[in-house]
Amino acid sequence: MWLGREQELKTLKQIASSDRAEFLLLYGRRRVGKSELIDHFIKSQSGVRLLAREESEALQLKQFSEVLADHFQDGLLKTNPFTKWDAFFSYLADKSKERLVIALDEFPYLVEANHSLPSLLQYHWDQKLRKTNIFLILCGSSIAMMESLMGSKSPLYGRRTTQSLLKPLQFADALPQLGPMRHAVEAYSVFGGTPAYLVEYDSHKDLWHNIREKIMSPERALYRDAEFVLRQEVREPRSYFSILESIAKGNTKIGNIINDTGLDKGVVAKYLGVLIDLHLVQREVPITEKSPGKSRKGIYRLSDHFFRFWFRFVYPNMQAIEDGRQDWVMDQVLRPRLDEFVGPIFEQVAREILQIMDKAGQLPFRLMKIGRWWDKDAEIDLIGIGEKDNLFCEVKWSDNVDASELVHKLQEKAAGVGLPGKPHFCVVARSFKKESAGALHLDLKKIEKLLSER
Repeated sequence: MWLGREQELKTLKQIASSDRAEFLLLYGRRRVGKSELIDHFIKSQSGVRLLAREESEALQLKQFSEVLADHFQDGLLKTNPFTKWDAFFSYLADKSKERLVIALDEFPYLVEANHSLPSLLQYHWDQKLRKTNIFLILCGSSIAMMESLMGSKSPLYGRRTTQSLLKPLQFADALPQLGPMRHAVEAYSVFGGTPAYLVEYDSHKDLWHNIREKIMSPERALYRDAEFVLRQEVREPRSYFSILESIAKGNTKIGNIINDTGLDKGVVAKYLGVLIDLHLVQREVPITEKSPGKSRKGIYRLSDHFFRFWFRFVYPNMQAIEDGRQDWVMDQVLRPRLDEFVGPIFEQVAREILQIMDKAGQLPFRLMKIGRWWDKDAEIDLIGIGEKDNLFCEVKWSDNVDASELVHKLQEKAAGVGLPGKPHFCVVARSFKKESAGALHLDLKKIEKLLSER
């Protein structure tokens, strides 16, 4: 199913319209939709996606020969397949007098079979391919390996013309798959923005049915998918699992993570760095910090909503689930905590909506940046900072909210932030029973209308 990759598709078409050879590194976690994006793009181009497999170099070259022979209707290649990568790249150079898109999907598998492949590609790119009209795409799910290709020690350093990290879908792009607004926010909080997870969600059934049948059933793919993804990226998954579970429980400071897991400080710091590189964890600092990298106020959060749900409710209860006690987990563990779990995701949805409004010129000023703020016991869900104005925003995953009371408290907290400029105030909630004069109010109905008018 094609979901919400219109901007990425537009970017690929813009690259393809250039008058030079193009070399793109496209990467992202498994199931995020890389192959689907390439296939959708190639429909409007002359090109082919070559999917690598975990097999010998000879079998990989033979498979690619068959696909290219069919694409170019080359009977000779079909009977005389490539036996070396040199022949493969020379063939592509000869076929690229006009624009030709060649995508090597799961490129890390090819490198595993032949570690010298990046060097071979470097040679052929420098000698021939860069002088053709080829649009070469190297695609991979191993984020660490793909990013290493961009490093100064890689033979391919400086050869790529562009790179793209494909991230999970934002809420606005996932919405068509998720049904009515309130259910959509809850479903997005659980299933996240990974397209392969979203297509598993049945919008004709309620959230509880989807969780019970799609995530908490041991025979279903999503039950262990987070575990499998992590095991493919790291060598010592047990410690990583402990750290991710700890963060999912609410331990966001490194000291709390150390105390909860019992791991050494150095180990936790190292593994957090790896998880950040894998885009599974993010370090967040207050929006007003001038040197984010040096700030001591940094906290850690899981970047992926599905991983956050899995490590919060599935991983700690796997024994009960596999003993057939899913209903107990649902009723006693999940149901009482769902609103609390959804709240932080709703903050991110609110941030996304404000950014959409900003781009459309629907805010009283243009945002330079937006994010959370905290200091000691004070916290503001979102602050949007402009050149001469600031927007202070409270987000509540609740109904019948009294906005006037919240705005009054928000004004008091805003005074303690110390930002120069004119203050504006905003409240986002499921619904309101009372609004506050002069403030911006966004409930689920307004958000739905805003997104429908994009």
